[in-house]
Amino acid sequence: MSKADRSLVSEVRIDGRRVALAFPQTYMNESGSAVGRLVRRHGIVDLARLVVVHDELDLPVAKVRVKLGGGTAGHNGLRSIQAHLRDNGFARVRIGVGKPPGKQFGADHVLRPPSKSERTELEVAVQVAADAVESILVDGVPAAMNRFNGL
Repeated sequence: MSKADRSLVSEVRIDGRRVALAFPQTYMNESGSAVGRLVRRHGIVDLARLVVVHDELDLPVAKVRVKLGGGTAGHNGLRSIQAHLRDNGFARVRIGVGKPPGKQFGADHVLRPPSKSERTELEVAVQVAADAVESILVDGVPAAMNRFNGL
């Protein structure tokens, strides 16, 4: 872990390009501090080159969607990232976790362990999300949206 970046970071090559993969080690609602540090460290000027993978209450369990920019839909992690970057123009790979049942709060819903069937579906969705990230990096956001948003 890089204490300066507040993230676990690994650099890899995808399609001949150097890519930094990072997993913030902050609380979700403070993830913007880690993302902001990483953006500055790696000299990312065009935020469309930043890809954030996150859970999404507004999608059914295990649905994967690609998006460029947009609001936070109440997601505190996205709110933190946008506040630290002062911009929302980054790419997103959204993994559906479904709406909470009844009057359950969203935070309680996403922090609970998934059911066995949801866990199996989410394991597949994580693989699809990884493919979506690679597609964004190789082919661009519009092509990744066309490929993954129709599934």
